[in-house]
Amino acid sequence: MEPITHLQDKKRFEITEDGYTAYVAYELFEGGIDITHTLVPKPLEGRGLASALVKHVLEYAGVQALKVRPTCPFVKVYVERHPQYRYLIFES
Repeated sequence: MEPITHLQDKKRFEITEDGYTAYVAYELFEGGIDITHTLVPKPLEGRGLASALVKHVLEYAGVQALKVRPTCPFVKVYVERHPQYRYLIFES
């Protein structure tokens, strides 16, 4: 698997494989990060890239002491299945 890159100017984390780019988009808010969208092109589906990206963003949020707003449905499900990240979830 290729390395995950954080493109702050585009507000996303991405990984490129076989000429296609998968990414997680976000917006920052005071004290947190809103993960708004996860996109994996069809040719890259089934490789675990969405999970790898979300895990990377959640770990980044933890290191940066950011709370996470999981607007993206995939992120909500990921956190439900990986309870070790629940402490990061922003409670409004």
